[in-house]
Amino acid sequence: MNPLYARMGTTIFEAMSARARTRGAINLGQGFADGTGPAPVLEAAARALLEKSNQYPPMAGLPELRQAVADHYARHQGLNLAPDEVIVTSGATEALAASLLALIEPGDEVLCFQPLYDAYVPLILRAGGVPRFVRLEPPHWRVTRDALDAAVTAKTRLLLLNNPLNPAATMASAEELALLADFCVAHDLTAICDEVWEHVTFDGARHLPLIGFPGMRERTVKIGSAGKIFALTGWKVGWMCAAPELARALGKAHQFLTFTTPPNLQWAVAEGLVTQDGWVAETAAGFRRSRDRLAAGLHELGFATLPSAATYFLSIDLAASGIGRGDVAFCDRLLDEAGVAAIPVSAFYAEDPVTSVVRFCFAKQDATLDTALERIAAARAALAR
Repeated sequence: MNPLYARMGTTIFEAMSARARTRGAINLGQGFADGTGPAPVLEAAARALLEKSNQYPPMAGLPELRQAVADHYARHQGLNLAPDEVIVTSGATEALAASLLALIEPGDEVLCFQPLYDAYVPLILRAGGVPRFVRLEPPHWRVTRDALDAAVTAKTRLLLLNNPLNPAATMASAEELALLADFCVAHDLTAICDEVWEHVTFDGARHLPLIGFPGMRERTVKIGSAGKIFALTGWKVGWMCAAPELARALGKAHQFLTFTTPPNLQWAVAEGLVTQDGWVAETAAGFRRSRDRLAAGLHELGFATLPSAATYFLSIDLAASGIGRGDVAFCDRLLDEAGVAAIPVSAFYAEDPVTSVVRFCFAKQDATLDTALERIAAARAALAR
């Protein structure tokens, strides 16, 4: 076995979900939504499966979907992408893998922001790269020029940005994005932007893509996910967008990973991107209501929550909640005493972790959230010990 893989553990999502299933716990750990997604998109997938081709589609994706992605970003983010600047992938994680394999030469350094999605470091290492970390801290998890300057070296070639930031539920401000754009241009860095949560934003916040900032059009890979846009995480349909020279390199890596993605799902996603803007907005509003419901319940139980501007996630600050134990021990106690699964945010750090923050997924039905809160309330005294 390759030593790199031999050292890897099971992802925190799979580990906590497996424990939740064994325990019969409510799973507020892994980030998937209750519900079935938009009916017209499901019907389009079924119809395409029965009525259209089930043979290999083009490696770069169906023309209909590539055009729909380009039009979607023109409409929502003011981007001017051509269809041939879009490559369809089997989920955003495959897009990340293709991007890193295409753009890393052995020894190249990649700037990453902690907390980070747990696939980043293994993929960078597998591609022969060296991750270098910019540590973000609660409650605001902000990027600073000093932190960037401390991490960059002459070997740095890439910057990997997750915005909105999954583990922390934050969005980079326009000022932070301008800082990152200036930094990439000054150091001749290519940015890989994991923007899968771009439509799951709250309280009037509007996602700003880094590719739209000055100097970034030719040096950015923008990654999106139909699974997040339509709350269909099991479909694993994603894409990467980049200027032609970058897109050609990305396509060469993609062709030897999954090569292509099920055509019926591609046709359905294309239809969804054209017709389901209203559903997407309405669903984001529903997630906001769920966030507020969970936050209110946790506050009543004496937990201090951190701001949640985007994603499916809401975190509690253990120290501010009067709990002295660390996040891993708290999550173990929460599962054992209350029958509720959550995620310790320290799992999203490769080094020097923050150990006082625990993350919950609120993209659940009201009854599920209410039952989870009832269980936590019953175990509140035990959780504080």
